[in-house]
Amino acid sequence: MIRIDDVLRDRGSRYAVSGGPVEGRAGAEAFIKALKREKKFAKATHNSWALLCQSEGPIKNDDGESGAGAVILKMLEREGLRDYVIVVTRWYGGVHLGGDRFAHVVTCVRALLDAKRAGG
Repeated sequence: MIRIDDVLRDRGSRYAVSGGPVEGRAGAEAFIKALKREKKFAKATHNSWALLCQSEGPIKNDDGESGAGAVILKMLEREGLRDYVIVVTRWYGGVHLGGDRFAHVVTCVRALLDAKRAGG
């Protein structure tokens, strides 16, 4: 598992990103469950995730952050990364970010992909 706890902050919101190899939706859900065992992730406002699954196809979950799963999924498709879940976590800071939240999801996914390429 790769985890980057403090990727960025904007107007009070904080972002983290996690990822790792999984098998299917059940594997992704187990990954999220393990992540949420840590209190700060369980209390996060959103744990949006996506998986490009070899056997089940594309799977995503916005977890209330509308459109975030689709952004993550598109990046996984571009990368050709299969059977690897990426979770972008946001702790809401009280200010709506509008479209900037999508740019922040992209920044988080890029940080994880860069760490993965570097052997993280």
